[in-house]
Amino acid sequence: MAATAIAASTNDTGFLGHPRGLAYLAFTEAWERFSYYGMTSLLALYMVQQLLTPGHAENVLGLGMLRHLFEVRGPIGNQAFASLIFGWYSGLVYFTPVLGGLIADRWLGARRTVVIGALLMSAGHLAMAFDASFLVALVLLICGSGCLKGNISAQVGRLYPAEDESWRTQGYTIFSAAINIGAVLGPIGCGAIAAAYGWHYGFGLAGALMILALCIYLAGQRYFPEGRVAAKSHHFPPMTPAERTRTWMLVLVILLTVLPNIAYPMIWNIGIVWVNGHVSLATPWGEVPASWFNSVDAFASIVAVPPLVALWRWQAKRGREPGDIGKIGLGSMLTGVSASVITLGCILTPAGSRVAVYWPLLSFAGMGVAFLYFWPVLLALISEAAPPKMNATLMGGAFLSLFLGSVLMGWVGSFYSEMTPAMFWALDAAIGFAGGVLILALKSPISRALSTTDDHSVALP
Repeated sequence: MAATAIAASTNDTGFLGHPRGLAYLAFTEAWERFSYYGMTSLLALYMVQQLLTPGHAENVLGLGMLRHLFEVRGPIGNQAFASLIFGWYSGLVYFTPVLGGLIADRWLGARRTVVIGALLMSAGHLAMAFDASFLVALVLLICGSGCLKGNISAQVGRLYPAEDESWRTQGYTIFSAAINIGAVLGPIGCGAIAAAYGWHYGFGLAGALMILALCIYLAGQRYFPEGRVAAKSHHFPPMTPAERTRTWMLVLVILLTVLPNIAYPMIWNIGIVWVNGHVSLATPWGEVPASWFNSVDAFASIVAVPPLVALWRWQAKRGREPGDIGKIGLGSMLTGVSASVITLGCILTPAGSRVAVYWPLLSFAGMGVAFLYFWPVLLALISEAAPPKMNATLMGGAFLSLFLGSVLMGWVGSFYSEMTPAMFWALDAAIGFAGGVLILALKSPISRALSTTDDHSVALP
């Protein structure tokens, strides 16, 4: 049945020259990402300004027990507690898709697993409307994202014939654009509603858009491949010594990307708290919500792709394009540069004054460009260099870098209230720079170990 569905899709080009199923999947993911990033843009400030304050904290089920668990180094303030919650929530969102993939592959299939994920996420967003169910809401969102995130992406590939790599790559490019559009609009929409009517209305908008995403997905069911696509049986010979070396080198690169994955998402956690407390947000039409800044890096990652690809092509013609490892190292360095921009803004701002808005705008945009340098290139490198027997495993392992980075980001962020803003952002910059220095220092031996052709340079589609 799956083969029939895929074959039929080759004759269906009703959406920008692509199967109609892509339209439903892209719009589902756009509104799901709207709800996710919209909620995330409010989360840190909501915890610090309302949820963890007297009169609210005691109403949250299980919050006291969680606080006791996190206070391993002694009593912590509300900001530190909020940062730890944010870090674990963000990290587990990237960890659970591994489990969601197993559920889909072995038991339920992608369709039903995605529907369950969307229902769980809708319930989670709606549960955010009440203080008491805050932790329940986070658990629902984590589990729902795990069921939905990887499986809906896998369904995109199943719309296309296996041999048509170019057409499939175009489809994923359109799908990725939908993700970025949702990531830009979510913080703007939810932030505006929260600023005008209150936190819970902002979370309510995220829930409403998640329900819309579910409705779009259900409406497109007939355009998706049926059930699971049975994997072909592959009998790979044992790995050669060179393949084992490549595998361990890729594991090393994944571990090194944990450092930029600490520095970059700090803007979604401490960055929003800092903007709200230290940046001039006044305009002739009133103050801009701090949560809107969570759209800046996503917007930068959209508009920067064409000039970045053009730059890499220009460098390639002159034999100066960095290889994959070089690009990953430069991306980590750029996270350090971007965090340093905030440090510089703090230092140059007179005491008692608010930091000019262009400092965080430049910093957040720089983080979006840095992400393009290290994350997509890492996935492309693994896809190309990993031995066939370990390719899927290492692809899944790459997302553990996001898990570890997010959890450690929350821990580092818990020290924010114990430092000056300039000192804290200097620390964040140092983490990004450290990753860049380590990766670039190890560039030559890693590149030699990974080489299966003379050039592993990868450009974004």
